Amino acid sequence: MRNNPNKITSAIDLYLSNLSSRKTRNFFRRHLEHNASHVTILNWCLKYIKRVDKYTRKLKPNISGKIYLDETEINCKGKYHFLWVGVDWDTRFIPSSQYTTFRSCEKAREIFDDIKSKGNTKFVQTDSAMFYPYAFRKSFAYHKRKNNEVEHRVINTRRTGKYNVRIETVFSKLKDRIDDFRSLKSKECAEILIKGLILQHNFIEQHSTTGKIPCELAGINLELGKDRWMDLIKLSSMN
Repeated sequence: MRNNPNKITSAIDLYLSNLSSRKTRNFFRRHLEHNASHVTILNWCLKYIKRVDKYTRKLKPNISGKIYLDETEINCKGKYHFLWVGVDWDTRFIPSSQYTTFRSCEKAREIFDDIKSKGNTKFVQTDSAMFYPYAFRKSFAYHKRKNNEVEHRVINTRRTGKYNVRIETVFSKLKDRIDDFRSLKSKECAEILIKGLILQHNFIEQHSTTGKIPCELAGINLELGKDRWMDLIKLSSMN
């Protein structure tokens, strides 16, 4: 790349942290000699998020198996799409996520299947949406021996007044940033940028409650330096 690598990784970090591509461009104008357009900054994000996501998908986190799952609406070009996220509570690591244009039993089953593929699932907690029980039964067939069963915990807000609070704490952070996006002009762009937010959550930022980065709690120690995006990009280029 013709630009300074540190400038590129700073742009990615700033954009995913909460600055728009234009505000990131303006920041560079005030502090650096050579500027980059807001389109260039967005292109850097798209290019390197795809590369790092492909690399990190090969990693195997050591998770507790206590999964909190939910879906939320994403406004993409005036249409509502959906982000499904499963969070491992002990580590705060997000092992499973997907972006879909609609909700259905089959789409719910896809995210359950992905959670199952990670192994060690003890329980999955969801809200009482009608598609979750059917999808769970299809993905996690019950075994006769009780100690082999995976529990489906359902929070029915209307009956109990309780909410699936633990997943909401993660969603609130993701949605705050997604709501500020000005670039969700296509499904493809939205998918990539949301993958970037999940990478930022899993590998870059300390969790406010645990004080640690989720990947480290999940046993993934990549020995990343101060510029974690830089080191992730280097690792993804080597593998």
